[in-house]
Amino acid sequence: MEITVRPESMERITTPELAKQFIDEQVDEVRKQVGDKKVLLALSGGVDSSVVAALLIKAIGKQLVCVHVNHGLLRKGEPEQVISLFRDELDANLIYVDAADRFLKKLEGVEEPEKKREIIGEEFVRVFEEEARKLEGIDFLAQGTIYPDILESDGVKAHHNVGGLPEDIGFIGLVEPVKLLYKDEVRVVGTALGLPDNMVYRQPFPGPGLGVRCTGAITRDRLEAVRESDAILREEFAEAGLEGKVWQYFTAIPDIKSTGIKNNKRYMGWAVIIRAVNTVDAVTATVPELPLSLLFKIRDRIINEVDGVNRVLFDMSEKPVSTIEWE
Repeated sequence: MEITVRPESMERITTPELAKQFIDEQVDEVRKQVGDKKVLLALSGGVDSSVVAALLIKAIGKQLVCVHVNHGLLRKGEPEQVISLFRDELDANLIYVDAADRFLKKLEGVEEPEKKREIIGEEFVRVFEEEARKLEGIDFLAQGTIYPDILESDGVKAHHNVGGLPEDIGFIGLVEPVKLLYKDEVRVVGTALGLPDNMVYRQPFPGPGLGVRCTGAITRDRLEAVRESDAILREEFAEAGLEGKVWQYFTAIPDIKSTGIKNNKRYMGWAVIIRAVNTVDAVTATVPELPLSLLFKIRDRIINEVDGVNRVLFDMSEKPVSTIEWE
């Protein structure tokens, strides 16, 4: 297989002007490659797939078919944001698939983290494959491959969004317009394309989504508690001006309960763990010093607003020894 190598002469995209030049070049390249044929894209709502979607909409408009699969493990408001931006504002040809029940049924009783990841990845492929088979006249598959993906796999990309699609679906080629860009360059291009900051500068989010932050066997009530507590955390960080200053922050809820008191009665509830880290390369990570007043405010909101929770903890562990995610 031919290895794609970024030319040494390629200037890093650091300004709106360079981003516009790159966009114009890629629009021309895509139009030459695709012609009047259709392109299919798995649109997760992450940075890479969103930038590719916006670029391809600019290049070929309704010839692009986007499929957004909601596996029930996304953060609060994310499916609605994707639909609102791409279907309503950008007039994209968008197919929305609510497969939450299907995924959660497959995950019932599964405790082992890697098994959960395997099930989520496999089921995503199956859902996307089914949607692809319903469509006619799709010749190209678009993917949000970026240059670090190529470097990490020695030029053989194991595509994380739709890896494993059977060859008999009939794609004649791949469309990968940002495959020579680094993540920071993708963000500059996304901004130049007019995507909102909360999408372009979205925090890293694992492919299995909240499934690895609802540790152990996933239950719907605990998953909802993770989703709601995460939304509170993100709201409060944004209000405190920490958005973009802390690299990643989220909540996790382990599959254990402890004694609490509610309405003057003892009850068993979950503990929400707040995780916040700063890093450059995700190989090592430090924990930022956060104002106690902010942590107290987040604690009070989570305790009062999230059902089934009676404790809020702050994870002070750095990487190494701890990993960033809990699973």
